[in-house]
Amino acid sequence: MTAFRLLLLSLFCTLFVYQCHGACAEVDSDTEAVAGKGFKLGCISCKRRSEVKGSATVEWFFRPRGEADFVQIYTYSDDGPIIENDQFMDRVDWNGSKRSNDIQDASIYLLNVTFNDSGTYRCHFNRILFFDNYEYNTIISKVVHLTVVAKATRGTASIVSEVMMYVSIIGLQVWLLIEMIYCYRKIAAAGEEALREAANAEYLAIASESKDNCAGVQDIGYTKFFVGLQIKPQYVLVFLHLISKTVMYQKLAMISSSDL
Repeated sequence: MTAFRLLLLSLFCTLFVYQCHGACAEVDSDTEAVAGKGFKLGCISCKRRSEVKGSATVEWFFRPRGEADFVQIYTYSDDGPIIENDQFMDRVDWNGSKRSNDIQDASIYLLNVTFNDSGTYRCHFNRILFFDNYEYNTIISKVVHLTVVAKATRGTASIVSEVMMYVSIIGLQVWLLIEMIYCYRKIAAAGEEALREAANAEYLAIASESKDNCAGVQDIGYTKFFVGLQIKPQYVLVFLHLISKTVMYQKLAMISSSDL
């Protein structure tokens, strides 16, 4: 009976996941490209009601820097992609929604970017929404101002994030050092206390009149001594754990600095 319930639960979860669709979020495109490399021109237009079926075609236009008019450079429709301008021939790839006529991501990818690609880009969504009794046609336009540079420049956010990373690593190292010193002092104090208790027990054993009592007191003293020594392995484990965390943070710092 339990196995049957688990089977039904797994089938229900599979059906639920299959019917789920990814959420759409409108994100602005990057605006700085490096000459000689590829660059993604982002253009996203999300539907306000995802349950409404729709169909869309996309057109991209380009206005070079210093020019007044836009020229059409790219079209994407049911018939597939078409490059409309010789300047971008064999240099534009579709990077948007795939396997669906309901296009919400109309991004394209420019190959081998040149300084002549600097300017203003505009993408048009020609969208048709299908309702029960009618169809609604809408046109949505997005604009991207592209600047082509010879070498990539680091933004302020990247510099600040790197500085904060190093500050946090140094702070963690200082905290680990303080904790290691604290644990070491506790280990030393515990050892001294155990030795002191053992010395007191031996003194009481020597002062005892009875040999049996002396042996009993010695047993008590050595028992206390070993009980005191049992504290030390615990702190040693803590000490080794702190060392492992220090090594881990150093490795993370090396990986992060190599990525940046």
